[in-house]
Amino acid sequence: MLTTMNEVLKIAEDRNIAVGAFDTPNLENMFAVVKTAEKYNVPVILMYIPLLEDVAPVEFMAPVMVAVARNAKVPVAVHLDHCSDLERLKRCLELGFTSVMYDGSELSYEENVRNTKIAVEYARRYGADVEAEIGIMGGREAGGANVGSIKPEDMYTDPEDAKRFVEETKIDALAASFGTAHGFYTVAPKLDFARIEKIKSLVKIPLVMHGGSGLQQSDYENVVAHGINKINYFTEMSLAAVKAMGDAIQAKNGKMHFPEALGAAEKAVVEIIERQIKVFKTEELS
Repeated sequence: MLTTMNEVLKIAEDRNIAVGAFDTPNLENMFAVVKTAEKYNVPVILMYIPLLEDVAPVEFMAPVMVAVARNAKVPVAVHLDHCSDLERLKRCLELGFTSVMYDGSELSYEENVRNTKIAVEYARRYGADVEAEIGIMGGREAGGANVGSIKPEDMYTDPEDAKRFVEETKIDALAASFGTAHGFYTVAPKLDFARIEKIKSLVKIPLVMHGGSGLQQSDYENVVAHGINKINYFTEMSLAAVKAMGDAIQAKNGKMHFPEALGAAEKAVVEIIERQIKVFKTEELS
């Protein structure tokens, strides 16, 4: 059933768990996410990445994502991930996204607040929810450039700034920077769990972790225990799908139809999502 991010995250907050938010740039990924969520009877979030616009135009993807969510047997929100373009964000709301993330994290605090307020105003017209970010996350989706020239302490979210940001913008969920990075990890991340706990105590709204792929199981358990309610996940799913397709094609000496290769990829993604749903501590709905 199609629902909002707020409704999904309310389940997470009530149960002190995290809900998986999975980037789904194609139909096979959507099916993998929803089938697995239905198997375990848990809520889930399908996400669209603007960086993949060239290969997966939102005009085509949005109606499919909304239809898949609407026909699911569990609550499914359709979410726009990292969007820094307010006009694109508005268009995605028009296309049926039930939540959006405005990312002004690389702007000044004042400009981030100003634009996030506009995003909130747009979203409210459509009954949609807004996630926003304060602090700078290392890297970007799909293995983008890392902001390695910036000192870690200058990238992490300041708890007092987070409190002020939430109060001024009236957002529904906050993406906080505390040591994770987008894309591929080149070194083991050092997560600041005390920072998560402090932010959670001040903002009183769900917190989001970006850069979910590649952490240890204990890291996931700790971030959930310290107050993270939404975990974004993509890179490891993507790697598993590519490897599965390659292995399947090689096993048949290249004599494989495209749908068969996609089926192998979907199976591999299902295995990853099953593992992550358990690790995120998501429980079955009653």
